[in-house]
Amino acid sequence: MAAKIGYDEVEVGTELPAGTFPVTRATLVRYAGASGDFNPIHWNEKFAKEVGLPDVIAHGMFTMAEAIRVVTDWVGDPGVVVEYGVRFTKPVVVPNDDEGAVVEVSAKVGAKLDDRRVRVDLTAMSAGQKVLGMSRAVVRLG
Repeated sequence: MAAKIGYDEVEVGTELPAGTFPVTRATLVRYAGASGDFNPIHWNEKFAKEVGLPDVIAHGMFTMAEAIRVVTDWVGDPGVVVEYGVRFTKPVVVPNDDEGAVVEVSAKVGAKLDDRRVRVDLTAMSAGQKVLGMSRAVVRLG
């Protein structure tokens, strides 16, 4: 599969369609099982509070994976992502209710690079706080 977006079609500042990703305690349990990360801060409210957290928090790698979906949905092929990195700035706090938390991700083309690559700058927010800093992906377009 190849990118459905062409290099010549994008300009610096091109905004990608935003994404909204719900996170519930059930989501965290499923992710823990898939990833093997059973740290109790991700599922045990009592433990999370004992170590100074406000509540159970989402896995950082889960949050990172949800954010890149905005890019992979835009390009149509996750295989064209050649670099991706973030800094974890704030945790995604997931309350024990029917609604959980929401991660809202926006992104735009930050730079056009050589070899038909573009840098995409992402912003991931939850509960009004930026949860990922320096979130950037480089994708090779057709």
